[in-house]
Amino acid sequence: MKVNQHHALHTNKVLLLPYSAHHVPTYHAWMQDPSLQIATASEPLTLDEEYAMQRSWREDADKLTFIVCLPLTRPLPLMADMRQPAALVHVGVDDAPERMVGDVNLFLSQATDDDDDGEGSGVEGVIGEIELMIARKDLHRQGYGRAALLTFTGYIIFHWPTIYLEYKSSQPAAPWPTPPSNQEDSPAEKTPGPASGDRACAPPSSIPRDSRPSLRYLRVKIHQNNLPSIALFESIGYKRTRADKPNYFGEVELRWRDDGGFLRRLKDLPWMKGDGWDAGVLPFDGGGNGESVAAAAAAAAAVNGR
Repeated sequence: MKVNQHHALHTNKVLLLPYSAHHVPTYHAWMQDPSLQIATASEPLTLDEEYAMQRSWREDADKLTFIVCLPLTRPLPLMADMRQPAALVHVGVDDAPERMVGDVNLFLSQATDDDDDGEGSGVEGVIGEIELMIARKDLHRQGYGRAALLTFTGYIIFHWPTIYLEYKSSQPAAPWPTPPSNQEDSPAEKTPGPASGDRACAPPSSIPRDSRPSLRYLRVKIHQNNLPSIALFESIGYKRTRADKPNYFGEVELRWRDDGGFLRRLKDLPWMKGDGWDAGVLPFDGGGNGESVAAAAAAAAAVNGR
């Protein structure tokens, strides 16, 4: 997704940055670990394949991802000054290989009645599937996974209107209804067309409420033997589905629905920044997929030199 390409999420516990080309060498090195391959049900990729996968994460409208990094250590200006250059995350410094921790991802898909476990049948909506990986074993059980999951969830809930519009713009368009021949649509009654690029980047408050189908729920699939991960998701309110039986791959599914108070509770956590959740969003310019070859080469050299 492109909705987050200029967003850096900072708290006192973690810094989340859009997955960019200069992160790929470190990510590729992580994924050579057989234990991570098993935990993420992943096959090893070549470096070229990993770069292609990063581009897919940036371009595909049903995927949203951040790299999890150690938190910023320098003081930051007030929100009124955060659009100044000094407020930008220092690319290659704040997200240097030694400061990268893991990643957190969202996959979107259209909900069906079969997905609902008996709730919300027949209501249009979207399902989000979460994946979380803390790749560095030396940083396990230190709260980074929980902080990343809560921060990412807050971002999804707060920015859901723009996330949804980018996702919807990639879906096949439904036929527009034909108005009765004896009645002309007023401007308020016209059926909206697909979201434009400008519309998809609009702030949540500017997007009509009738353009905001619900995020039905978030879910995660975890191997039944990965008890620490199951406990982490359950600790923030994820619940096992009624079936509660592992699938063919030995995974159990847990689901979470926002009760409307998540952002308020998130704001009250002592390690969150500012007076509201959105106060933790910094401008970020990671170069997108136009990053220089030199920057990517420097990142690769840093990984290989460790």
